Parts: sequence; structure tokens; C-alpha cells
Amino acid sequence: MDVQVLAISVDHIPCLRAWAESLGGINYPLLSDFWPHGAVAKKYGVLRKEGHSERAIFIIDKDGIIRYIDIHDIDDQPDNEVLLGELKKIIPGAEEKLQHLYKDDKDIPKTGVVVYCTPWCPDCRRARAWLKENNIDYTEVDISTDLTAARQVRAWGGGFQISPTFEIDGEVILDFDEPKLTKLLLKK
Repeated sequence: MDVQVLAISVDHIPCLRAWAESLGGINYPLLSDFWPHGAVAKKYGVLRKEGHSERAIFIIDKDGIIRYIDIHDIDDQPDNEVLLGELKKIIPGAEEKLQHLYKDDKDIPKTGVVVYCTPWCPDCRRARAWLKENNIDYTEVDISTDLTAARQVRAWGGGFQISPTFEIDGEVILDFDEPKLTKLLLKK
């Protein structure tokens, strides 16, 4: 779609490198706004007096015009569907280019253990390790690339995208709830 994602943080480069590695890597440039501290964040009006920035998303078109701003709680994950909807408004032909992100839910198994995750979620990594340690077969659905599945996870989470979310033979478990998973999957 001829779009570039950039992430900017007021943290210094070694901190950003460690953060990216903790996520298993990222596939977009991560820029440091460390010195002069927060200069970019300040220009965009998102530098807090405490010295860190808000979690903010700006969509800037090819002419340098800010077309969309989303500032939200640091713990809230942005909704990809909202962002893609904004891109559809400003990029000709975007609708067709994004169709591959909406998959047919018939491809997702309805029995067994299905785990809805993202590649970077720490709880998803813990859940994968726990499932492997307990020799539990599962199917993983990446909700960062399957927006149909992400929509389902938000419905189960009351509007929140909670990862991991488990669907086990029709029963839904939100988040990595080890006691519930143990009770359900490791029955003696």
C-alpha cells in the first residue's frame, strides 16, 4: 500500500533494542527521541511533563499532512481495524489491497485447542511454552494478521483484544489463566 510504519520512543537506543528483542523482533523502524529528550514528541504535543510520551498514532499522508490522530492509554492496544479504516479513506484502492487480512473463519478449527495470539505478546510466549511443556497440541491464530479472528477475540473480551485467548472445544478462556487451563486440559 506504499505505507511506512515508524515507531518513536523517548527511550535511548539500547533500551529500544532490548524492548524489540523482548518482543522477538519488530518489522518496522524504531526511532529514538532521546536527545534532545522528547523533541519530536513535544512538537507533536504528546510529551508528558513526567518526561515520557503518550501512546499516540499519527497517520501522515505523502504531502506531510496529519490525517489521523489517536492518543490513548499506554496499556491499550490500538485497534488495527480502525487504523486500516483510516488508511482506506486516504489511499486509493486500499480496500482491495487489505482483503487478505480478512480470512474465512471456516479455516479455524472448532474443536481442540485454538490459541488466538500475537507474535509479540509476552503472555502468548508464556502460553506457548506452557502448552509445549505439557505436550498439548494446539492451533495458533495470529490476530495481528487475521482481522476476522481479532474481531472475534474482541467480541469475547467485551470489546477488548485480550491475548492470548483460548477456545477449547467451544469454551473460551481469556488471557493466560494457568489454573483454568490446568483444570480444563490436564484432567487426571
